[in-house]
Amino acid sequence: MNTSGKRDFDKEAAQWDQDQRRVRLASDVAAAVIREAGPTRLMDALDYGCGTGLVTLKLQPLVRTMTAADTSRGMLGVLKEKIKALQIGNVDTVFIDLESGAGKDKPFIESKKFHLIVSSMTMHHVPDTPALLRMWHGLLLPGGLLCVADLDSEDGSFHGDNTGVFHFGFDRAALMDLMRQTGFSGLRDTTASTMLRDVGGKDREFTVFLITGRK
Repeated sequence: MNTSGKRDFDKEAAQWDQDQRRVRLASDVAAAVIREAGPTRLMDALDYGCGTGLVTLKLQPLVRTMTAADTSRGMLGVLKEKIKALQIGNVDTVFIDLESGAGKDKPFIESKKFHLIVSSMTMHHVPDTPALLRMWHGLLLPGGLLCVADLDSEDGSFHGDNTGVFHFGFDRAALMDLMRQTGFSGLRDTTASTMLRDVGGKDREFTVFLITGRK
């Protein structure tokens, strides 16, 4: 895996939503979160690694407030345009460094607590998984839910260019054990989606899990 640099998501932001496989994946993940977590209008939620808000805006009507955090100002800019166009009043965007949890808005993030944290296809871009899980646990209110979606273990073929990819997916059982050690309970996993990718001229299926755990 190539961890020597960061993927430039800012350059990809304007075209991000044109990939219909990506849009479908976000819809599948959001549907799995709705099914497994049952978000309500009493919840304050965080979408960590929100990108252009494909999952954020699926969940936004169902919760009280949504904080959308990402490391790409370009992605957040696209989301802000959507929020303005749709006249949405319950979504705040926050710039944060996903690898370290740092950034100019980190105090704002750390001053809030959430009933629900959602993260989709972000964890494999963060080198220190245990530290990320500890941060999420700290951001949740007692009884709050974490819903994390990412790739099942693969051989590095999914992205093609693995710049900024620190994990070739995750073994579900090992990740759930790590979540349990972090303090999460009631852990459940399900397959949220499948994606076809051209690998060496042939379509190959990759699965995306959703794991939920309660603080």
